[in-house]
Amino acid sequence: MSSGTSRLADTLPPEIRDRSAWYGANLAQCTDWIERLVEVEIAELEGAARELEKSQLDLASLTANDIQLPTLGPRLQRILDEVLNGRGFVLIKSLPIERWTKQQAATAFLVIGVHLGSLRMQNAEGHLLGHVKDLGRSSDDPHTRIYQTRERQTHHTDSCDVVALLCLHPAKSGGLSSLVSSTTIFNEMRRRRPDLLRVLLEPIETDRRGEVPDRSKPYFTIPVFNYHDGLVSTIYQRQYIESARRFPGVAPLTTLQIEALDLLDQLANDPNLNLMMEFEPGDIQLVHNHTILHDRTAFVDFPEPERKRHLLRLWLAPTGARNLPEVYAERFGSNTPGDRGGVMVAGSRPTIRVE
Repeated sequence: MSSGTSRLADTLPPEIRDRSAWYGANLAQCTDWIERLVEVEIAELEGAARELEKSQLDLASLTANDIQLPTLGPRLQRILDEVLNGRGFVLIKSLPIERWTKQQAATAFLVIGVHLGSLRMQNAEGHLLGHVKDLGRSSDDPHTRIYQTRERQTHHTDSCDVVALLCLHPAKSGGLSSLVSSTTIFNEMRRRRPDLLRVLLEPIETDRRGEVPDRSKPYFTIPVFNYHDGLVSTIYQRQYIESARRFPGVAPLTTLQIEALDLLDQLANDPNLNLMMEFEPGDIQLVHNHTILHDRTAFVDFPEPERKRHLLRLWLAPTGARNLPEVYAERFGSNTPGDRGGVMVAGSRPTIRVE
């Protein structure tokens, strides 16, 4: 690092040296990020699903207080601590969805979810249980979100503290998950190009893709990297940053902004930094959006509708989540841990659709 670069770096937030700063090439050599459920924990989930079916409780109002998990509950709290305060992700395996109906799988997933945090609406329809599958749409449509296509997503964050994905059916080919530490990207940019990191610490517009809260602009304006309380939190979706340029009053990206975003993407795509994983039926992936960018490769589906790639998704707001800078309320609606994140538009009501 040259003396001039070093002086510039000295004016930036410091490197983050906690466990969220990892390199995928190292993690690929270990398996301690995988958690396998045991039969007693699975039995608790199955019992919970049966009790909820008998009670006819509206699942949209489900909370952890409605169902007890004496064995699995404490383990889920340890897993959540790893997600929020450790490396930022966990892969839970061994859910026996092959012996469950879709309703049972969804209910078990919801039970796990509410023991991690409150459920947040994921779209303008108020869906608390998301369905990640190809709907035959294209990201060229400014009202389409990329999870509704079979295209590559590129590395990004979701608008919540923690995202959970349950694999019901993998793709015929492709659809691999890629995770990368945004903390590591922050550190690498600080070392290599502190001038470009400074650009991403400034506010930038991101398209809401047609899901606009009352009295809000059709885009939000939040820096990619946000330093607050000694932590760096990241919010990022390159395609939506670019599509926000369609709105009046939003300036074209500058040459320096493009260079900074290009470096971020280059680092995210570096196989030394990212970690690739293939989902199997019954896998649950938990990701901390503030320290992890996630991606999905393009995929090819089976022709049979019942075999098409299908993931269930939850957006979660844990009460023990980190403090966020004030500007996050523009996207998260609130900065209160346990009651923030999601999509909030006029007329939306929380709902759960299993199909």
